[in-house]
Amino acid sequence: MSKSQYRQQGFTLLELLVVLLIIGLLAGFVGPKYFGQIGRSEQQLVKAQIDAFDKALDQYRVDTGNYPTTAEGLAALFAKPADAAKWRGPYLKKAVPVDPWGKAYVYNSPGSNDREFEIISYGKDGVAGGTDDNADVTSY
Repeated sequence: MSKSQYRQQGFTLLELLVVLLIIGLLAGFVGPKYFGQIGRSEQQLVKAQIDAFDKALDQYRVDTGNYPTTAEGLAALFAKPADAAKWRGPYLKKAVPVDPWGKAYVYNSPGSNDREFEIISYGKDGVAGGTDDNADVTSY
């Protein structure tokens, strides 16, 4: 094998660095857009779950005459509370899940501002208020 044939078999360090630079630039442009989509999809999932809880709570109220108390919580949609004689559940197929960030939904009955109930997810940070992924999602 001649010396010129040996040199043509591999990549030079400069070529490898150029390829890595191109990959890095692509990741820099695509990565933020991809992760932004994940945040929006988590917010949409929370909205869908709260909507499902809302419908199940309405069915619970039709059957029992009232919404579960704050102490009974959303668990009353899956397991019969002790004092719910007319309960015909379960009103959910599975036990109440946590939000996409691993935190429990907050249920209050009565809710704030003269609402019969409210369901809240405090977002990714788990604290009231916030924007983007940290924004609260509520049933009202």
